[in-house]
Amino acid sequence: MAYRSINPFTEQVEQEFPFASDAEVESALQQAHDAFETWRQTSHEHRSELLTRVADELHDVRDEYARILTADMGKLLVEASAEIDSCERILRWYAEHAVGYLQPQVRPSGSYVGGSYEVVPTATGVIYIVEPWNFPYYQIVRVLAPQLAAGNVVILKHASNVPRAAAAWQKLMTRAGAPEGLFTNLFVTHEQSARIIADDRVRGVALTGSEAAGAVIAGQAAQSLKKSTMELGGADALIVLEDAEVEKAARWAARGRHRNAGQVCVASKRMIVVDAVYERFVEAYRQAVRELVAGDPTAPETTLAPLSSEAARKGLIEQVERAVANGAHAETVEISVPSTGWFMQPVILTGIDADNPAYLEEFFGPVTQLYRVADEDAAVALANSSPYGLGGSVFTADTARGRSVAERLDTGMVAINRPALGGPDVPFGGTKRSGYGRELTDLGLLEFVNLKVVGVGDIDG
Repeated sequence: MAYRSINPFTEQVEQEFPFASDAEVESALQQAHDAFETWRQTSHEHRSELLTRVADELHDVRDEYARILTADMGKLLVEASAEIDSCERILRWYAEHAVGYLQPQVRPSGSYVGGSYEVVPTATGVIYIVEPWNFPYYQIVRVLAPQLAAGNVVILKHASNVPRAAAAWQKLMTRAGAPEGLFTNLFVTHEQSARIIADDRVRGVALTGSEAAGAVIAGQAAQSLKKSTMELGGADALIVLEDAEVEKAARWAARGRHRNAGQVCVASKRMIVVDAVYERFVEAYRQAVRELVAGDPTAPETTLAPLSSEAARKGLIEQVERAVANGAHAETVEISVPSTGWFMQPVILTGIDADNPAYLEEFFGPVTQLYRVADEDAAVALANSSPYGLGGSVFTADTARGRSVAERLDTGMVAINRPALGGPDVPFGGTKRSGYGRELTDLGLLEFVNLKVVGVGDIDG
């Protein structure tokens, strides 16, 4: 059995799913292509109605679907519910706003005999999405909603450890009245995935995941000359300047680092603090981390979830050990953890030199990299030295100064006085090894459409 849901808290198998057969993959591709030929001709109003129905259905099964997330990958139940709320907002946002962004745009032209032309956003076909486990529904919907609104259709390959969430989303689409083939979840092998990408019926590929996975999928898409978007890893810097509200920054930093057990691509991973307030920040940060409560993810008092898998915990521990072997200091913040479940006590790494492998790595879990710098310029230089460029944040009492620092950071997103940005009306994406392309807003809507140019000339000219 290839796709397996193992509860990270109980360590028990919840459900298993077999790989799709080659015949099932072929059938799904043809069904998706046939669905596209009809869906592309539907009105914007009809597409919006479907998105609204999906949002309504999701709202009705909110509690049931939240528990699936918690069982699949260990997410706190309160965070699972918040993820579903985010999905609902995205669906409703595109149902309301997509039509405005998909209207033809008339542009004047002095070089064209007609004096103007139109840019017409046009659907292209089947979009193949490869999604990770850390936000199982959110990762689907932030591509699915805009692509359905644009007139495209979607085939999903989800992470192998969250198959119940993938199957649940398929069921949700059916309950909402989505035509067969409009959205298809497939439990495929890597070899089958490569064949799907190469298939002429597939017109675009979107991946959210690790840098390594992105390199493979982007390469396969490029080989077939397919448009792709890559939302990859991050090692976001949280910069604390000397005029910041230090204790507030520390609380935000602890929250930003340990949300979803620290398994967030756009999370505060590197705390970069200027010398003048470093000691105050560290003490306040330690205290905030000490207050985390590890336990049953379904319990309302729990604030630190287990990691998603035994392999994830093992890999993270090995990463910390490698950092220490290369000169870093690891401070374990002692908190009580259950005897079962893939929990890891929070770790703070200091003394990370530029030649330490940890300096260039992403730590996906409750591990903090803490740096002490002389001033603002040193903070910016350190933040930009990472090969990643997803998000980042700046804490300062001077908003204008924060904006100035934000402009100097080589990242796709920067928040001032909070760990991160988010919402259906906020673009998501990064630079450097954090990938390319944007999701959400009109930018995500237009990633896989053909901006067709249409002009009318003088037939007698």
